[in-house]
Amino acid sequence: MERILVGMRAQPRIYDAILADHLGHRRQMAFVTGPRQVGKTTTCRALSNAYLSWDDGDHRRVLLAGPAAIAERVGARRLEARLPTVVLDELHKYRRWKSLLKGLFDTYADEMRLLVTGSSRLDVFKRGGDSLMGRYLPYRMHPFSVAEVTDPTLPGTRAIVRPPRRIPDAELEALLEHGGFPEPFLARDPRFTRRWGVLRREQLIRGDLRDLTRIVDVAQLDTFARVLEERSATQIVVANLARDVAISVDTARRWLDVLCAFHLGFVVRPWFRNVTRSLRKEPKWYLRDWSAVADRGARAETFVACHLLKAVEGWTDLGLGDFQLGYLRDKEKREVDFVVVRDRKPWFLVEVKHRDGTPSRSLDHFQAELGAPFAFQVIVDAPYVDADCFERPRGPTVVPARTFLSQLL
Repeated sequence: MERILVGMRAQPRIYDAILADHLGHRRQMAFVTGPRQVGKTTTCRALSNAYLSWDDGDHRRVLLAGPAAIAERVGARRLEARLPTVVLDELHKYRRWKSLLKGLFDTYADEMRLLVTGSSRLDVFKRGGDSLMGRYLPYRMHPFSVAEVTDPTLPGTRAIVRPPRRIPDAELEALLEHGGFPEPFLARDPRFTRRWGVLRREQLIRGDLRDLTRIVDVAQLDTFARVLEERSATQIVVANLARDVAISVDTARRWLDVLCAFHLGFVVRPWFRNVTRSLRKEPKWYLRDWSAVADRGARAETFVACHLLKAVEGWTDLGLGDFQLGYLRDKEKREVDFVVVRDRKPWFLVEVKHRDGTPSRSLDHFQAELGAPFAFQVIVDAPYVDADCFERPRGPTVVPARTFLSQLL
């Protein structure tokens, strides 16, 4: 299995297995998206034998010459033991990238395999009308997680959750302190982690967003992003956020959507069986890089939120079901941090605590009301227990994060 390399450290990734499985069983293009510097290009190049990037001048000339030139460059018409696998990187910067991919796939789908990679920008551009429907399958890449560190293999098609596995203390401490993005996680140097975080954020705000949106006031957007960074794991009232940054409510709402689309963070909306009610309620906001969250309790909740998002998006991308992530809150202000919905039915509830092991009464209430098979109070600072959280349906259960998160993705 290929490995991400940083200095002298190496670490296998679950996406090696996911994309290798795709290449072995699917003819469609794989669209690999995710946050900047999450490891998309590194992982895809390790599985390929040809690479073309729009950012390389020589490669760009080949891409502009069209499908026949690309096929010639990668040796699509030569007899080989296996079809060439081609990585096309940052192609969405080309105005006619969809037409190029459509022609390339329609002509050469049986003579090569295609991995199309890009940062969040590929997601943004892909949403604007989809002439490629049926020609690709999406895969959303996330930072390292507890489950990926302990077992970077594909989940089963029947038992979606994994058996529990112990994560070494040093690995969990590195995840909590340095985050799950490959470079800081594997380097494990506090000074590097801080510098890396600042540079990644600046590139996102002053590079990606400035180049690919119509936002003019980048300095004020930067202030908006800094305010959000301080509010991870909190409910976002857009009107209050707009007032704090001295912008209009419409601008605040638009900028929040943009920062989610470009993966600075994500929102989790309250879950109701009536979808329109969810859209009208305040969402909760979480940073993608939990290492940047200073408050210990907020970091614990953000840490678990990122793991749950990775699981629900990964299980959905693998075709294991239709999964959603939400939170629960009622008129009496009872609240549970997360609910994972599987095929439109509540599957398990999660309340996150750093150390408090007292079971939440809200967990009991909402589990009974929704009929969810499982309800967990997840304790981040608790020792590993070698027991399956999902072995059988039960009432609210206090579980260590080390155990619970190792069973996800």
